[in-house]
Amino acid sequence: MDKYRNIGIKLTPQRIAIMDYLEGNKQHPSAEEIYKTVVKKFPTMSFATVYTTLSALRDKGNLLELTIDPGKKRYDPMTENHNHLICVSCKRIIDVPVAFSLDVPDSVKQGFNITDTQVEFYGLCPKCK
Repeated sequence: MDKYRNIGIKLTPQRIAIMDYLEGNKQHPSAEEIYKTVVKKFPTMSFATVYTTLSALRDKGNLLELTIDPGKKRYDPMTENHNHLICVSCKRIIDVPVAFSLDVPDSVKQGFNITDTQVEFYGLCPKCK
């Protein structure tokens, strides 16, 4: 519990269970997947608790909300800048912790001040090819 004290949200046993599930999780789970796992430990927990906890963690900068999958939001506890490999068949998402140097020409930027980049690579994972 001490490791979560300074994240800036109210800590309840349910929220701690959600954060424990996310810690080190590289599967990029959806809210539904998180709920299905954590509700086993807390049967009276609602889906709304999961969703509001994820929103609070995202708002505090402790979680990335990915919109890679058009069917559902996915969540990534790795908040450092990184990229992703996405399987177009099974929707598996893999972290790519490599920085790519991309330069957008001024003629295309239309005055934007670019502060961050994320590269998404789409293809078939080994299991789906």
